[in-house]
Amino acid sequence: MSFRFITKSIHAYLIDYPVAIVLIGAPFALKLGQSGPVAMWLSVVVGVAALLLAALTDHPTGLVRIIPYWLHLWVDRAVGVVFIIAPFAFKFVGLDAWYYWVLAAAVLLTTSVLNAPEKPVEARSRLDTRTAG
Repeated sequence: MSFRFITKSIHAYLIDYPVAIVLIGAPFALKLGQSGPVAMWLSVVVGVAALLLAALTDHPTGLVRIIPYWLHLWVDRAVGVVFIIAPFAFKFVGLDAWYYWVLAAAVLLTTSVLNAPEKPVEARSRLDTRTAG
């Protein structure tokens, strides 16, 4: 059994928009910012950017599908790396730091370890013709 179960559709429907909303709202609910305003606003800004990224990605919930899904995943991974570095760079402590480290782990696991690889387009089209005939 493979642990790589997060398909493009699962990512689109269950991760992108809900996570963006959490990134926007959680800093207020958790009262982040004890280490400084960047600890709160980094999450909010990334959440707004995540909404935009999801809306522009070529996947089932994309509104204007101009960003390839593979690029979307690499942007997500880059955000995960930023979330690892931010507590050190901005001297976050306590909950401010742990919030970003937990998010980083979740993002990197979701987009790398648990991400199901896409079938290449030519393999999909061969499968479609084989099963259709």
